[in-house]
Amino acid sequence: MQLLRENLHLTGTHVGCDTSQCGACTVHVNGDSVKSCTILAVQANGAEVRTIEGLAQAGVLHAVQEAFREHHGLQCGFCTPGMVMSSADLLVKNPNPSEHEIRTWLEGNICRCTGYHNIVKAVQHAAQTLRQTAQAAE
Repeated sequence: MQLLRENLHLTGTHVGCDTSQCGACTVHVNGDSVKSCTILAVQANGAEVRTIEGLAQAGVLHAVQEAFREHHGLQCGFCTPGMVMSSADLLVKNPNPSEHEIRTWLEGNICRCTGYHNIVKAVQHAAQTLRQTAQAAE
């Protein structure tokens, strides 16, 4: 976490609790969502680490980012990077999650503003968008 924010200036990854309770620091390490406060930089040596800054491609928001924007899945924005990164990982592993599966997956990400309703709607919308994109590509 410290390396990301202070040395690499990737400040989208937020420092929340620093004890792996809140999920604000979630990044992808080799494709899996990980709370970055739980690993040392040396443990990620040689791994592919993607932060929220790397989720959009060629200036186009990832479907999860766009869905959070469209469905008001954020308020203060503090938890948003971690929620987005966790949700993107969920949709890779489960392209059609139920509401219960989304809520269960996001249990380790705390939001004090939204009540999660719009976050769940955003993840459902992103799942639908990603499935439609995959079908169109076939």
